[in-house]
Formats: sequence, C-alpha cells, structure tokens
Amino acid sequence: MPDVVRCPICDRSVPFEDPNMPFCSDRCRLVDLGNWATEKYVVSSADQPSDLEDMESPSRHERS
Repeated sequence: MPDVVRCPICDRSVPFEDPNMPFCSDRCRLVDLGNWATEKYVVSSADQPSDLEDMESPSRHERS
C-alpha cells in the first residue's frame, strides 16, 4: 500500500501522516470546499423504482 496519496486539487503527493490529508494544504482544502459550495461537484441520487417504471412504460397521455 502506498505511503502517499495525490491531492485531488493540485495532484501533489501527500503523506498519510499529513494533517491535511487527502489535501496537501489548507488552500487546496478551501478550494475543494468552494467547489462544493458553488455546486461544481454534485452527488447524484440513485434512481427510485418508480422512476424506472415511468421511463419504461408508455405515457398515460399517449393513445395508440
């Protein structure tokens, strides 16, 4: 297992013992926080079973 990881912002090597890990510095930590705050990053939600049924079945408003 490697003793270092790469900073997700600037790609510098960061030792596991670094208190900022996985970031290399407070600056990169704040850049990452800003990316979340401005919605540059998003976490998508899992599709719900009802969403999948709606996609697979024909629209109720369509007539054959």
